[in-house]
Amino acid sequence: MKTLSNENDRREISLRLADLSATDTARWGVMSVHQMVRHLDDSYEVACGRRAVSPATGFMQGTVIKWFALSVPMRWPKGVPTRPEVEQGKGGSIPGDFVQDLASLLAAFGRFCGDSQRLLVPHPIFGKMTAANWMRWGYLHADHHLRQFGR
Repeated sequence: MKTLSNENDRREISLRLADLSATDTARWGVMSVHQMVRHLDDSYEVACGRRAVSPATGFMQGTVIKWFALSVPMRWPKGVPTRPEVEQGKGGSIPGDFVQDLASLLAAFGRFCGDSQRLLVPHPIFGKMTAANWMRWGYLHADHHLRQFGR
């Protein structure tokens, strides 16, 4: 299974992120590519404990759904709701300059991957996460949204 703990998987995601263009169009969903960049940036900042988000976890989310999302080798479904603090058009960071926002995402991605032992904050939906859980989530979340834009 792919994970950001693996250097090749980390490089893959980093290159795919760096390849994004302000003109990319979504294959599904309502976010623009610029909004997606801000969403991923916000999400990595949550994982690093640098952005607060309200919890929405429970027994099913923290056990069955977490296991399924992180362990089953299938693509994540489209349209799964996120927390309002990282949702574009609600509480997510507002896009500014695309190049600067992409650089901010790449920096947040680097922080996230840089010291996975610091990733001990609870996930807002999945609850308690190990560093390995976070690194798997980090790969899957980015992959999901990169595929959304054909990357």
